[in-house]
Amino acid sequence: MRIALKLFASLVDRLPPEARASHRIELEVEVGSTVQDVIRRQGIQDELCAIVLVDGHWVDRRDRATRVLSEGEVLLIWPPVAGG
Repeated sequence: MRIALKLFASLVDRLPPEARASHRIELEVEVGSTVQDVIRRQGIQDELCAIVLVDGHWVDRRDRATRVLSEGEVLLIWPPVAGG
């Protein structure tokens, strides 16, 4: 099954160089994969996932291990961001 993964801010460095401008890669994942499965597969530590959305809908930290992804969905992840 195919999904899209979009990473932002400092996480964009985890994408292949050719995907960094669009912040997006297409991934082939197993049917039944959860948000947490994809995060771990990409080697992203949980504390770096401050904002997680699937197709624009918030996924709470408590729900990431049970939120199953479907064909064609887009998983977006932002790290914690500080500003002033």
